[in-house]
Amino acid sequence: MIKVLIVDDHKSMCDSLSFALEGAGGFSVVGTLSDAGFAEMYCDKLKPDLVFMDVCTTEGASGLDAAILIRRKFPDIKVVVMSGFDEITFAAGAKEAGAHAFIRKGSSLVLFVDIARGVVQGRTYWSETKSVSMPEPESEPPFTESEMDVLRLMCRHMTSKEIAQELGVSEEVVALNKSEMLAKTGFGKTIDLVFHAFSKGWVNL
Repeated sequence: MIKVLIVDDHKSMCDSLSFALEGAGGFSVVGTLSDAGFAEMYCDKLKPDLVFMDVCTTEGASGLDAAILIRRKFPDIKVVVMSGFDEITFAAGAKEAGAHAFIRKGSSLVLFVDIARGVVQGRTYWSETKSVSMPEPESEPPFTESEMDVLRLMCRHMTSKEIAQELGVSEEVVALNKSEMLAKTGFGKTIDLVFHAFSKGWVNL
């Protein structure tokens, strides 16, 4: 079982990534934290095999600085740096910090899992483009325009509250759109809907 520590100040990202990794099998998320300043201490205590590290975390703590410390003190721990910003220098900074991969947080959770497996097996990955190439849509999604707006933000790992603020609607409207999409596709969980949307090419971030 591959032990994973997730460092990110967005609970929705931690929850989504944890669900994806553990659902894929072979991974155990041993901890999550929002402040990269404590990452070294958590690594010493939890002994993870892999750390997903956000570039910018709460209190302004730098994930890149934390990655440097972890790689120096725990050379056997693999580090994947991630960011929600389209800043090309972050990939270069991740390399300089000694990380094994860099991925943008708008990428599919399927890709996160694939990268995690690859890094553990000794491979590296550097996301150099603004977005990850997605498959051509297999069919038109059976959703309204407002439902698609919600779905795109769901695929960016945003909470219902964050989606409501982004779209300028109430959380009740977001919840209704989610319920309608689940009903149309037959899924019981929104995370399954997100995976399905990526696999069908309905969402291209």
